[in-house]
Amino acid sequence: MRLLPALVTLLLLAACSSSPGAGQPPVPASLAPTAPEPAPTVEAAVPVLTWRDCEDNFECATLPVALGDTGRTLDLAVTRLPASGERIGALVVNPGGPGASAVDYLQAAHTQLPDPLGARFDLVAFDPRGVGRSEPVECLDTDGLAAYLALDPSPDDAAELAGVVDGNRAFADGCGEQSGEVLEHVSTTDVVSDLELLRRALGEEQLTYLGYSYGTAIGAAYLQAHPDRVRAAVLDGALDPTLSWDRLLEGQSRGFDVALEAFLADCERVTCAFRQAVEGDLGAAYDALDARVDARPLEVGEGRTLGPGELSLGVGAALYDREQGWPALAQGLADAEDGDGRVVQALADSYADRSADGYGPLLESNLAVNCVDRPWPADTASYTALADRVAAQSPRFGEGIVLSGLACAAWPAAATGRPAPVTAAGAPPVVVIGTSRDPATPYAWSVALADQLESGVLVSVDGDGHTAYRSGAPDCVLEPVTDYLLTGRVAGPVDC
Repeated sequence: MRLLPALVTLLLLAACSSSPGAGQPPVPASLAPTAPEPAPTVEAAVPVLTWRDCEDNFECATLPVALGDTGRTLDLAVTRLPASGERIGALVVNPGGPGASAVDYLQAAHTQLPDPLGARFDLVAFDPRGVGRSEPVECLDTDGLAAYLALDPSPDDAAELAGVVDGNRAFADGCGEQSGEVLEHVSTTDVVSDLELLRRALGEEQLTYLGYSYGTAIGAAYLQAHPDRVRAAVLDGALDPTLSWDRLLEGQSRGFDVALEAFLADCERVTCAFRQAVEGDLGAAYDALDARVDARPLEVGEGRTLGPGELSLGVGAALYDREQGWPALAQGLADAEDGDGRVVQALADSYADRSADGYGPLLESNLAVNCVDRPWPADTASYTALADRVAAQSPRFGEGIVLSGLACAAWPAAATGRPAPVTAAGAPPVVVIGTSRDPATPYAWSVALADQLESGVLVSVDGDGHTAYRSGAPDCVLEPVTDYLLTGRVAGPVDC
């Protein structure tokens, strides 16, 4: 399940269309959308945020939240950058994932946000429970995670498939052993309760929110629970909240295949490094390279190799960002063609949050949220059958993305979320941004969410990469969306 990087500080991190495919079998009754549980009517006491200086001009605090009925509390990490000009209020930002540290993202990449936002708003972010600096989910050590990421995403025989099943089961077991008490309490519904508590602790009468990728799921769920407590919300690279497990995986499979096709077409047009390194059809050259790496992984130094799992991960990472990722991918594929997999391995490491100190908690937190946010089948056959169907239209990424769901088949915590439409009746206008060739959150998902929302306003961007609203974006995106966040006014749907 790839919902990882959001606004790639490419390569910070990151998350998780899905319009149903033609001829797709009906969703099993146990997975059909159901009405969400009503929001609790008893409000928790408002904690006091004690701010201290931390990174550069940022301030940091902690927000204590209840861990269900366990009697435990978690201290959520919160950061803010005070407004540099005439203040409107606080703008809460989430970069997605799920599993991305919003605190790290905002502190490292706040300059990617349009300048007027930092001038008029306190920029605020918090790490959701189980994520980043907020008691992150832990499952495997560095060697265990490296072995997991090295699993062949497209097993060639029964033995390789058994290895994928066993590897995902071992991952899930490790999560249960090390973070079992937390796993039941990291759902998007839990995060929405924490976001509401944060709004109150900030002293904001209404929430102003900017969410990317999985951050749109948090925003949409908050809108559904508290439509009257929202001042303005921008949801960029949206998830369709009605997605069942199979439609989620099918949509992302197609999104990444379409994005790779767009990269290869551009590589042909501009004569990129990979074009210069191979002869004949670029798609065929890519597939041949993939097959060679599958047969014999490339040595990359320090006892590591680039196999089919790392190749898929590295290519996927680069597809999030056309400006930085595509040139890096072109060079990485050219080098791999020459037997050097170091650039692609670096891309894969960025995607998996690996540094010289080992892996961060991104991947583990990502699975923890995905696995409890919707029901997943417990049998292997459901995944292999879907992989066979999806591979027909998404031959390069489909099987691997579908089989990544096997971790949820063995997940030690029960799913608490259910797919359901979000209408947010009574909410103010909500801006939903969709990019036409977004690999991780296909454009159709943004269309679906904007259609479901009673006050949804769609901004359509003809482009590549994951999400669109940031400094340097076309004026047709920057101007109307920034004006909306500042004033609450939006003229209507935008085609950019």
